[in-house]
Amino acid sequence: MYQKHFCPEGALLDTPENQTAISSPQGLLQAQLTGRILEARVTTCDSNHNMWVSLPCMRGMIPREEGAVGILEGELRDIALIARVGKPVCFKVIRIESDENGEEIAILSRRAVQEQCMSQFLTQLNPGDIIDAKVTHLEPFGAFVDIGSGIASMVPIDAISVSRIAHPSDRFTVGQNIRVIIKGRQDKRILLSHKELLGTWEENAALFHVGETTCGIVRSVEKYGVFIELMPNLAGLAELRQPVEVGQRTSVYIKALIPEKLKVKLILVDVCEDVAKPEPLRYFYHENHIDHWIYTPAGAGKFIDTVFDGNLTSIL
Repeated sequence: MYQKHFCPEGALLDTPENQTAISSPQGLLQAQLTGRILEARVTTCDSNHNMWVSLPCMRGMIPREEGAVGILEGELRDIALIARVGKPVCFKVIRIESDENGEEIAILSRRAVQEQCMSQFLTQLNPGDIIDAKVTHLEPFGAFVDIGSGIASMVPIDAISVSRIAHPSDRFTVGQNIRVIIKGRQDKRILLSHKELLGTWEENAALFHVGETTCGIVRSVEKYGVFIELMPNLAGLAELRQPVEVGQRTSVYIKALIPEKLKVKLILVDVCEDVAKPEPLRYFYHENHIDHWIYTPAGAGKFIDTVFDGNLTSIL
């Protein structure tokens, strides 16, 4: 019930309610009295690592110690503040004061919003809960996401999809809004997964038919063949009949769909000139919680599932 309140940063920025509140001293004072969460874009991070935000009615400053949970404790480095320049941040209004020239400055706290987000939202989540997230940056080992009010977590690369990718940029783009599943907790970190939302083998295979030719993306080239992704959670094997490279888009003929062996047999028809870019994600599961996800069809020789019980050893 708190998710609309503590959404990834940027969701409130252009709403009429937020723009009205940040456009006048009266709006800021009212937000201070009510504890309302507002957003604005960071224009500068000064040499003391105070963040200055763009407010239509006056200057706004988020002092370094109010910039994020973990800054004062030394758990978060100042680069996390510097990296917010040019991007929206959430905050509460602490007070309005005057500088040495008599100009009004709004003193703001992002930390206060994050502390509230943690106590009223993130700590209430259970394994299997599905929440909104926003991709903030990508590393070879995973995708970092904002899971609420600028609080970061990560989706490991092997939890992004069943079809293996070389880099998270094969699947996500920075700024993309996605859904993630709470996998568990480890110390203060919230652990996430994503692939379970992209459908089972049967759900993906039902989109294709034997005898048709469709598009795919080369994900791996081996001596015995080339693995071509049809969907993020479905890939098949084709004979290597011509030179191909990982990331290339291809046309493939579907020779066979074999659910009991989790196999899709393909024939490589041609290689397209363009390199594949991440396509919009198709989510097969749209509820807000999942306890147990079974990827494999009934009767398949291999069983693949995920149990969301907080036991990290149960995660595929």
